Amino acid sequence: MAASIETTTAPPVAPQAGGRLGGRWIDDWRPEDPQFWEQTGRGVARRNLFFSVFSEHIGFSIWSLWSVMVLFLPEPVFGIDPAGKFLLTTLPTALGSFVRLPYTFAVATFGGRNWTIISAGLLLVPTIATAIVLEPGVSFTTLLVVACLAGVGGGNFASSMTNINAFYPTRLKGWALGLNAGGGNLGVPVVQLVGLLVLATVGATHPRIVLLVYLPFIVLAAVGAAVLMDNLTTARNQPRAMREATREAHTWIMSFLYIGTFGSFIGFGFAFGQVLQNQFTEAFATPLAAAQLTWLGPLLGSLIRPLGGSLADRFGGARITFYNFVAMGLGAAVVLVASRVESLPLFLVGFVLLFVFSGIGNGSTYKMIPAVFRTKAQAAVAGGADTVAADRQALRLSGAVIGIAGAIGAFGGVLVNLAFRQSFLSTGSGDGAYIAFIAFYVVCVVVTWAVYLRPGTRMAGV
Repeated sequence: MAASIETTTAPPVAPQAGGRLGGRWIDDWRPEDPQFWEQTGRGVARRNLFFSVFSEHIGFSIWSLWSVMVLFLPEPVFGIDPAGKFLLTTLPTALGSFVRLPYTFAVATFGGRNWTIISAGLLLVPTIATAIVLEPGVSFTTLLVVACLAGVGGGNFASSMTNINAFYPTRLKGWALGLNAGGGNLGVPVVQLVGLLVLATVGATHPRIVLLVYLPFIVLAAVGAAVLMDNLTTARNQPRAMREATREAHTWIMSFLYIGTFGSFIGFGFAFGQVLQNQFTEAFATPLAAAQLTWLGPLLGSLIRPLGGSLADRFGGARITFYNFVAMGLGAAVVLVASRVESLPLFLVGFVLLFVFSGIGNGSTYKMIPAVFRTKAQAAVAGGADTVAADRQALRLSGAVIGIAGAIGAFGGVLVNLAFRQSFLSTGSGDGAYIAFIAFYVVCVVVTWAVYLRPGTRMAGV
């Protein structure tokens, strides 16, 4: 069923059809049509974007919960050494990257609104489980299992980004995806600020207060999605999109670049507090001392992510991504120098630069994904392909690639934590990890230039 919308001010919400789960469904959605967008699309898209951001924000907070919980686990009481704490922050990162692929499929299977309700409700599982087990005497194995459960919060990002990608026209995707992801990324510093507040007021013996704060917000995210979000029929019935995307070289190239941006952001966000405590033990001898600074980098990186998308809209995602990786390499070099001369102020400056530029890069790389497939669609139209079919194919593939890149990029956070763990175990400092980061960013610079900026490339302007 398709209803005309050009003379109305609200989208046509279809009744439940056979094989379709209940909820609000929109059959006629044409964001690339300027008249449709101005009359109807913009308002509906913004409403869905707002609640998508809120749900994703809570998801990120639960995903990064254990970057805070480890500060409530003093070694004399719980018997967990620094290597063990790095493992507690690595496991939720790993599960979060793994579930992003099925979460991407879930939008096409259940609908964006319906899956937002389900995924928000699933956040209750790790939150309640952590509240039950987190007390002195709990086994390390139990903590590992419960920490791993927090990874479900990482999946919210993939489904949210896939859903919002379908709502916006190509010219606004950088802004919309950047705002959606930036608002979600803010969940990392916010949960760290909540942890700081608890540590500063009642001490390290009351971690359950952090969990109690989030329970009503999880419920609110699910209820808000149920009442005010929509499902798009155009985002459904794409069972072959993921398979087709795996055959696209750009899928793997963009996933690689996203390891460098988002993998850095989430990995540093999870590990920063522990890095400070291990690198500058005297200055950060207490959890409260570390918690006072751990939130700053993730906050700046989250706030600036929409700017990365907007800059990519204006100047091209590839160009912004290229210079951004150069800046990230310089930031990692500053951290390495600061580590070797044991300068805490310079160390903090270098890490803040890494967070800021990883945030900008997150926005610019995600803008590149729909732009790449939009460019391919335009080339197909120039070769005689049907415009509507080409646009639909671009939307299908870009949505699938967003899920794949999101999953692989999140796994970069696992690599960051493992690099830190191994570096501190082997040398007692993070220097080995910093050198590895610099080398990786150099490779990302070369790849971005060779594929998307080199003179004569077919992707010029992406």
